[in-house]
Amino acid sequence: MGWRYLCEAAEVAENSLKLVDADGVRIVVANYGGGFRAIPPVCPHMEEPLEESGVIANCVLTCTKHLWAWDLRSLDMVGEAEKPLKTYEVKQEGGRLLALVDEELTYDFEEDTGDDDDDFFK
Repeated sequence: MGWRYLCEAAEVAENSLKLVDADGVRIVVANYGGGFRAIPPVCPHMEEPLEESGVIANCVLTCTKHLWAWDLRSLDMVGEAEKPLKTYEVKQEGGRLLALVDEELTYDFEEDTGDDDDDFFK
């Protein structure tokens, strides 16, 4: 597959996320202030869309749905996270962000038991 255009670097404000379509592969671009990461569009915990629930502060991406978090510099898991964040290799050429997409990155999710979050807190 090779290198695919994501977006212009200027389109992703510092400490923000942007969902892009890279030739049919949905990717979230994260600008954590010290650089960029390209990641699958969902949290590895429960498929929560990161463009809606993801927040970046102090180089840490947190999914606000269940507070799983990752240091975007080192990719270390932070706090409650139990699965690593998958990433695409990213490079910047002339203000354009490109990702090396050999295959679409996905996560394995546990089957839904029918319980919802409200049942968890009862």
